[in-house]
Amino acid sequence: MKRKPGEPIYLKRHMLGLALAVVFPIMLPLLYHRYVGSLSFTTRFVASLIIALIVSIVLYFTYRTSAQNEP
Repeated sequence: MKRKPGEPIYLKRHMLGLALAVVFPIMLPLLYHRYVGSLSFTTRFVASLIIALIVSIVLYFTYRTSAQNEP
């Protein structure tokens, strides 16, 4: 089955990356709070925003390079 022009590309690595982008900002600060030390709500919130920003930039570059390689 051939992809139509303009149709989005959904590769397994993209879906895995998207799932991790949703889970990481929530889970990493909570895991740190549980196993390492206490964090205030503000610290967890700021850490979640920073993690989400980093993961979104990584996803952007991942999607961009694979989209450029498509015919």
